[in-house]
Amino acid sequence: MTYRAPIEALGDPMRRAILERLVAGPRSVGDIASELPVSRPAVSQHLRVLKEANLVTERREGTRRLYRLDPNGLAEVRTYFDDFWARALAEFKQAAEHNETKGEA
Repeated sequence: MTYRAPIEALGDPMRRAILERLVAGPRSVGDIASELPVSRPAVSQHLRVLKEANLVTERREGTRRLYRLDPNGLAEVRTYFDDFWARALAEFKQAAEHNETKGEA
């Protein structure tokens, strides 16, 4: 998976707000829109981006669509950030140890 699309999708505060509402379970566009200061079409657009980024999935139930978090897509984003922080902290440790051996504090 390329991480660019999910991370770019998460860069929008409204998309993060939508994801936060999906933590409790599957929701329809109307349910989500009722809690946000944007229209149903706007929520649909944000959900489309989140779906393309593999962060949510959709399921038809009668005439409506229910959206839920995609645990696989979210796991891959988590792996990206876990790896990122592991590398960043290793570099920080190495720099601190290097400065310590030079007598810098």
